[in-house]
Amino acid sequence: MNEERLLERITCDPDILCGKPVIAGTRLSVEFMLNLLAHGATTDEILEEYSGIAPEDVRACMFVGSLRRAHDR
Repeated sequence: MNEERLLERITCDPDILCGKPVIAGTRLSVEFMLNLLAHGATTDEILEEYSGIAPEDVRACMFVGSLRRAHDR
């Protein structure tokens, strides 16, 4: 999946979690997903726990996190 398609999976809406980036159609923030991964959760565990999201959503969160990190430098 290319970068543009990954970015389409993430949205920001001021009415949802104060505008934080979230997986489209959910209230699951990129920050929350990255925190789960950082604490050792696997993609499979996340998908099992949070129905309705796809592996591409988790990859999109990682991609957005990497962009944010690169931007901060």
